[in-house]
Amino acid sequence: MPQIDRMFSPRAVALIGATDKEGTVGEATLENLLLGKGKHTIYPVNPGHETLAGLKCYPSIAAIPEHVDLAVIATPAKSVPGVVEECGRAGVDGVVIISAGFREIGAEGKKLEEEISRIRSRYGFRLLGPNCVGFARPSVHLNATFLKDTPEPGSIAFISQSGALGSAILDWATVSHVGFSLFASMGSMLDLDFGDLIDFLGTDPATRSIIVYVEGIGNAKKFMSAARGFARSKPIIVLKAGKYNTGAKAVQSHTGALAGDFEVYDAAFKRVGVLRVDEIGDLFNCASVLDSKRLPSGPKLAIVTNAGGPGVVASDKVTDLGGELAKLSGSTMKILDEHLPPFWSHGNPVDVLGDADVGRYETAMSACLADPNVDGLLAICTPQGVTPAADLAAAVVSAAKASQKPVLTVWMGEKGVAEARRKFSENRIPTYPTPEEAVKTYMYMYDYRRNLDLLYETPNELPVDMMPPNSHLKLLVRKSIADGKLLLSQSEADKFLDAYNIPRLSGGFAKNPEEALMVARRVGYPVVIKVVSQEVVHKSDVGGVVTNITSSETLSHEYAKLIDRVKILKPDAKIDGIYVQKMANEVDYELILGSKKDRDFGAVLLFGSGGIGVELFRDFAIGLPPINQVLARRMMEETKIYRALSKGLRNRSPADMKALEEVLVRFAGMVVDFPEIAEMDINPLSVGDGKVFAVDVRILLDPKPVDRTTPYPHLVINPYPTKYVVPWKLDDGTDVLLRPIRPEDEGMESEFINGLSEETSRYRFFNIVRDLPHSDLVRFCNIDYDREMAIIAEMTEGGRRREIGVGRLIAEPDRRRGEFAVVIADQYQTKGLGRKLVDMLIDAAEERRLESIYGVVLKDNAPMLALCKEMGFVLRPEEEYTRVELALKVEAQRQPESQVQQQEGRSEGAAELAQ
Repeated sequence: MPQIDRMFSPRAVALIGATDKEGTVGEATLENLLLGKGKHTIYPVNPGHETLAGLKCYPSIAAIPEHVDLAVIATPAKSVPGVVEECGRAGVDGVVIISAGFREIGAEGKKLEEEISRIRSRYGFRLLGPNCVGFARPSVHLNATFLKDTPEPGSIAFISQSGALGSAILDWATVSHVGFSLFASMGSMLDLDFGDLIDFLGTDPATRSIIVYVEGIGNAKKFMSAARGFARSKPIIVLKAGKYNTGAKAVQSHTGALAGDFEVYDAAFKRVGVLRVDEIGDLFNCASVLDSKRLPSGPKLAIVTNAGGPGVVASDKVTDLGGELAKLSGSTMKILDEHLPPFWSHGNPVDVLGDADVGRYETAMSACLADPNVDGLLAICTPQGVTPAADLAAAVVSAAKASQKPVLTVWMGEKGVAEARRKFSENRIPTYPTPEEAVKTYMYMYDYRRNLDLLYETPNELPVDMMPPNSHLKLLVRKSIADGKLLLSQSEADKFLDAYNIPRLSGGFAKNPEEALMVARRVGYPVVIKVVSQEVVHKSDVGGVVTNITSSETLSHEYAKLIDRVKILKPDAKIDGIYVQKMANEVDYELILGSKKDRDFGAVLLFGSGGIGVELFRDFAIGLPPINQVLARRMMEETKIYRALSKGLRNRSPADMKALEEVLVRFAGMVVDFPEIAEMDINPLSVGDGKVFAVDVRILLDPKPVDRTTPYPHLVINPYPTKYVVPWKLDDGTDVLLRPIRPEDEGMESEFINGLSEETSRYRFFNIVRDLPHSDLVRFCNIDYDREMAIIAEMTEGGRRREIGVGRLIAEPDRRRGEFAVVIADQYQTKGLGRKLVDMLIDAAEERRLESIYGVVLKDNAPMLALCKEMGFVLRPEEEYTRVELALKVEAQRQPESQVQQQEGRSEGAAELAQ
C-alpha cells in the first residue's frame, strides 16, 4: 500500500502537541481523533503529561511501541523541524502539520519550511501542510482536524487551499447534512498538493465527485496529469479565486497583455475535463449532478411551465449564460396544439397554463423530450391549487427515468412543495427553488460535457510535418540569447514561419534606402515599411509603420520620414533599419495568434480578433499546447470572430477553416519545439479571399536557461513522443512501424481488438471482449504520455494501415511502479513482436524512473510466462494467474505481498498479458 494510502487510512495515529488545555488546537484535535478510537489506535505525544483523555501519553514519537502510520503535529513552528526529524527516524508514513508560523510570516518562517522540506526529502514520508486545518475521512471514522464539527459520511471529496474558507463551508455542510468522503485543507502544500490528492481520490471507492477551492495550483503538470486521468470517471469541480488581476507584470506582446492568470487557469481546466464554477454554492450543486449519465449533448433547453413569469425568467437566464431555447419541431408543435388548450404559449417556453393537470404536463414533457431539437428539459411548477405538487413530481420522475436527456425541476414555494422535492431528491432528479439556479446548473452540465468531449474526440490527421527542419533555428536562438538580443527581428521571425509552413507575406530587411528599394522590387509594389529596433515593441505607437507605398520615389521619401518620426517619438531607440513587406491585396479579417509562458502552466496559446484594437476588444481564447485540429477548432469556436470566419460576414468570404486549423496546429508545434520562446505574436494573422497569411510576427526570447534534464519543461501536457517511433522487422522479415498510440487510432484499435481470437482476448481481458464502447476506446487511444505509454505495431497491406499488436504501461500515482500489458494479433504471434514491445516498455519505464514494472498473466498463457522469465521477470504463481515483476533499480525492494495485492487488486485484469 502506498504511503499516501496508509496516511489516509491509518491504523495508528500520533498527535504530537496533544494537550488538555481548553481552547487549544492540541486539545480540539485530540478530541476529534478520539471519535475514531475504536477504529484507530491513538497515541498522544507530550513530554509534559503522563496521561491525556484516559490514554497513556508518550514523551516523543520514538517512545511509541508500534509503527505509526500518521503523525499530526500541533506544536509551535520553531519546534516543528525537530519533531519532523523524529517522525522521519520513526518511519512514519504521513505527517500533517497543523501548526502556523511559516512562509506566511515572512523570511524566518520560509527558512523553517525549507528545513522541513529537506528532512522530508531525506526520509521520504508524505506531508500535508504546514499551516493547514488537517483532514477528515468520515468513511474510516477519522477526523484529524481541530474543527468543532465532524462531517457526515458521503461521496463528495472537498479539497480546500484556504483553511478558513474550508472550515466555514464544512460548518455549512454539516448543518445541511452534506456528507464527505474526504475533507482536506492543503495549507502551504510543501509536499502533498492537488495532483496528489486527485490521484488518491481517483481510486477511492467512497468518492463519487471531487470539489476543489484553488488559489494557486502548485505543481501544474502533476495536477493536469491527475485530473486528465480521472475526470472521465469522477467529476472534478473547481472554484478558482483571483478572477481579476490587480497587479500586472510588464509584457512585450499583446498575448502577454491579454492572457491573464485566470484565463489560463480556465483553459487548463477545460483541457483536462475539469469544470470551473463561479460561486461556492455551485461546487456542491454540480457535485450532486455531474456524475449523472444524463448529461446534455447540446445547449438547447426546452421549458415546460404552468406560469408565464417563471418561464420568461428562465428564458432570459438561458440567453444570459450562452445557452439556446430549443426551437420545437413541427411534429412537436402539432402534438402540443392537439393536446393543450388553445391559449397555450405556442412556443418554447411551453406554458401549459395555470389549470394544468398531471396529464397535460406529461403530454408536454414527453413531446419535448422526444424532439430531436431538444437537449434537455426544465419543468417548472408554481402551486396554483389545481394539481397536488407531489403527484406532478411523481409524473416528472417517471418521464425523467424514461428519457436519456437530463430533466431538471423547479417547484416554487416551501411547505407546499416539500414532499415533491423529497421525491426528486430520492430519485436523483435535480431540483431547485428558482429558475435561475436550475438554468445555471443545466449550463454547467453542458459545459462539463463539452470539456469531457475534448478527451473523447477522435481527430482526423492533418498533413502537418512531424519534425520540421529547425536545427538552424535552435542555433539562431542560442546565439541571440548569448548576445543578449531577446527580441528577434522580423526577418529572423520569418525563418520560423517558413520552417513550420505558416504562410506569410514576402518581405525582407533593409539597412538603408538602397536595400529597401531592392527588396521592394523583389516582392513587388505596393509595399509596407516597418521600423526594426529592439527598443520598439509596438511599431504603430511611434509612427513606425507606413502602408500602401506604390513607387520607388514614395518609398525613398517615406523611408526618411519614418526614421525621423521614430527618432522624435522614441529618442532612446537604436534603429537597425526597416522591414519591407509586400502589402496584402485584400484583407477580410485580422486575427491574432500568440503564445506566452505562464508562471504555473508554462507555454499557452492565444487565438482571437487581431489588429491594432486587439487589447481593446479582447475577443480571444486560450489553449495549451500541444493541440490537434479538434482543439484548434475549439479555440476558434470560443471567440466572437468565429461565426464570421466560418460563415462569412456581409460581402466577406468565409475563411478556409481547415487551413486555419493547420496554421494553429503548426504554430503550437513551434511553441512545443522552442522552450526558449517567452512571448510570441502573429498580429495580424490575416484572412483575405479565404486564404490565411501572417503579416507581422514578434518573437521574444526568455533569457533564463532551459532545464534540459526534463523533456518539454515548458509544457504541462506532453506532446506526442516521437522518440518511440521505430521502423522494425518481424522475424519473418515483415516491415512494421512501432510508435506510440494516437487519438486518431481509435478505429484501428477497435478493429484490432475485435479481430483477436477468443483465447487471445481472454488472455488480455480475462474474458472475451468485442465491440468496446467509444469511451473505452478513447481511454485506450487518448493517453497522457507523462504517466502512460502505449506502443502499437502498425503494418500496411494494400495501402491500408493495420494494427497488429500493442504494449501498454501505466505508472501508478506514486510513480514508483507501473503495470504493463502486451497483446499481439494471432497470426503475428511467435515472430518476436511481443519481446520487442516488452523491451520498449522497459525503456519507457526507465525513462519515467519507475522502480519496477509488473503484470498479471493467466496460468495457461505459457508463451508469455516463458518470455517474461527469459527477460528477467520474477514469477509468483497465484491460484488462477501468475504475477510477473521486473525490478528496474538495484536498490528497489519488493513490497510485502499484502501491499502488492492491495495495489494490484484495483486493476481487475487490466494488465493481463498475451503472447
